[in-house]
Formats: sequence, C-alpha cells, structure tokens
Amino acid sequence: MVNLPRDRMDQVVKRFEMLEAQMSAGPAPDAYVKMASEYAELQDMVAKVRELRAAEHEQADLEAMLADKGTDAEMRALAEADLPIVEDRIEALQKDIQVLLLPRDAADDKNAILEIRAGTGGDEAALFAGDLFRMYERYAAERGWRFETVSANDGDAGGFKEIIATISGRGVFAHLKFESGVHRVQRVPATEASGRIHTSAATVAVLPEAEEVDIDIKAEDIRIDTMRASGSGGQHVNTTDSAVRITHLPTGIMVVQAEKSQHQNRAKAMQILRARLYDLERSKADEERSESRKSQVGSGDRSERIRTYNFPQGRLTDHRINLTLYKLDRVMMGELDEVIEALIADHQSKLLADIGLDG
Repeated sequence: MVNLPRDRMDQVVKRFEMLEAQMSAGPAPDAYVKMASEYAELQDMVAKVRELRAAEHEQADLEAMLADKGTDAEMRALAEADLPIVEDRIEALQKDIQVLLLPRDAADDKNAILEIRAGTGGDEAALFAGDLFRMYERYAAERGWRFETVSANDGDAGGFKEIIATISGRGVFAHLKFESGVHRVQRVPATEASGRIHTSAATVAVLPEAEEVDIDIKAEDIRIDTMRASGSGGQHVNTTDSAVRITHLPTGIMVVQAEKSQHQNRAKAMQILRARLYDLERSKADEERSESRKSQVGSGDRSERIRTYNFPQGRLTDHRINLTLYKLDRVMMGELDEVIEALIADHQSKLLADIGLDG
C-alpha cells in the first residue's frame, strides 16, 4: 500500500474548488488569468484524487458484499472477480498521485536555451557537437516544440565549435534539464585512415529561459559593446559592425551575438544573459539546500561526464543511472524518450525517498 498524505490531498481539492467558484464569479481579467493558471496546474491532481476516492468507495462496497453472508453466489463471484481489478486501479492511482505531489521545479514549465560546445577532440568534437544539435532538433520536432538557432560558430571541418538555440513548447525544460553535462563520443572519425577509434567530447548546457520578472538586470550592471563580427565565415557570421557583446559586470558573464541585425543581436544576447543568470541563481539555491541535492540525477555540473555514445558498438550509456541502450542510430535520429523518461523516473523515485513517500 502506498503511503499518501491525505490531508495534503484534501487541501489541493479544496483549493481547486475555491478557484473554480472564484473564476465563475467573474473576477478582473488579470486576476482571472492568474487563477486559471493555478487551476490548470491542479486539474490533473484533482482528477486523480477524485478517481481514487471513487475507486476506494467501490473497493469498500465490494468488500462489504463479500463480508455479508447473505450475498448470493452469483453476486459473490462477480465481487470476487472485480475486487482485484479495483485494487490494481487504486495502486496505480496512488502511484500517479505520489508523483503529482512531488515538489515542483518552478522552471519545469519554462522554455529552454540549449548551448552545445565542442570539447576535447578538435575537429571530431565539433562534428559531434553538430550531431548532438541535430539530435535535439529532431527530438524537439517529434514533440512539436519550436526550435530556433540563435547563434553558431562553425567548426573548421564541419559541425560547430559552439551553437545556441531556443526551444519553446510545453514541458521543454522538464524534459531536457538532465541533458546538461559532458557527452562523450567514441567512433572512427571520417578523417581517420587507419580506422582507429577516437574519443571526443562536447558540453551541453540546458538553461531555463528566464523572463524579466525572474531576473532583473540593472542597466548599471552591464556593459554593451558593438564590434565587427569575426569568425569562420559562412551563413552564421557577417562583416558589418553589428555584433554585440554584453558583459554582466557583477558576475563577469559575457554573451556575444554576431548575426545580421544589431537590434536582434542585443535582444538575443539579453535573452541568453538572463537565462545564464537565472541558472546561476538556481545553482546557488540548490547548493544551499539539504544534502538531498546529491541524490538527484546529476548536479547539472557542466564538467560532469553524463553519457557515452559508442558508435562501433551502437551503444549509448548514461552513467548516472547505469542505463545502456543498443540503438544509438535511433537515438541520434531524435528517439530520446526512453533515455529521458528513465532519467525523470529515477529523479522522481529519489525525491519520493527523500520526502518519505516511497512506502
């Protein structure tokens, strides 16, 4: 039997019903939007709680029927057949509610900024960075998310030294937040004549996109420089004085944007800066929390090696949860669900243990 905090479930249902009544009364538009947002967040939980209560009533009725010596044989047989089905449904609902009761990451519903940088391995690392970028692009397309390249620094032999994109849609950060870290590749580079396997790496950072309300950047805290774009050329870099570099003086965080429009560069650079500062604040808050942080899936540390892509064996291994899949070709085509769902499930089970809801 799953251990559920019934008083907390009751509070959620009461809050939901109160919001329902307040929204029906026709509040001011701003208040209505705020209420509707909270109402939508609670909807799944309340539906599950109500379903659980109905199933528990059904279970009680069936047990009473079986305990009653006056119940005829046909009704008894039906009750005996129905009871295990109802008990299984109750157990499944309890597990669903357990997950819905977990502390929510405030950033889970946010869009994300994806940053991929080539690490050790020279040209091969840049090619791998390009492969990872296309993998996430395909995954986003599968989920119906909007995927937009913000800036890119091309590799000398293909791929990217660095590439940044924004990903927008429902539950983007919740699904991608465990992708941050060092991704290692083992394969024979196209330029390797002897057929020797090389090991290279790329660093992935997934940042929740921050709104102005999340991060207030003071004008006196930033320095904005405009300059001539430089780089390897190609479609991503131009030769006008439109490149923008924004430096956040208190932290030293620097963002450079070098696309065609100076106005767009400034806006995009501020978007990335805001996300990096928000991520920094979240990281500090995580460090200040209890030791339970260490039990979560990875720390989001950019230096942590999280995954190996072994092309000769067609193998993907996520080192944090000891998950190995022999379908690397499909994963690289964007079939990431199995990996991401396993990471989320592991994270949830550890959170349940931390708060004592794993009974």
